[in-house]
Amino acid sequence: MQVCYDLRFPVWTRQEPHATENQYDVLINVANWPEKRNIAWQTLLRARAIENQCYVIGVNRVGNDGNNIYHSGETSLIDPMGEIIYRKSHDEDVFTYTLQRERLEEVRKNIPFLKDADAFTILPKG
Repeated sequence: MQVCYDLRFPVWTRQEPHATENQYDVLINVANWPEKRNIAWQTLLRARAIENQCYVIGVNRVGNDGNNIYHSGETSLIDPMGEIIYRKSHDEDVFTYTLQRERLEEVRKNIPFLKDADAFTILPKG
């Protein structure tokens, strides 16, 4: 689970390189991305899905905030290849979808690039 701005930092969501299995199958980001940054919102959601070979759910607010900044939603469900399964703009909505485990396994089996990822450690500042 991520909150809003976290989406800009892929290191916090990176699947463990060389692990025997993936750490997670779904990444959820709940956000307040204004409409004027929709391209970044949509692009980063798709990138997180592709680079982690997981489903991504991006839930974004709709309407004007207290500063009269408009948020158009663009709430999305994206598959591990970056394909958009669902997107809703400008309106509140409730959507139900059953994620396909087979699709996830197929992508991970046919494009096993995570095994080639570099290991890394985040060190404290200072």
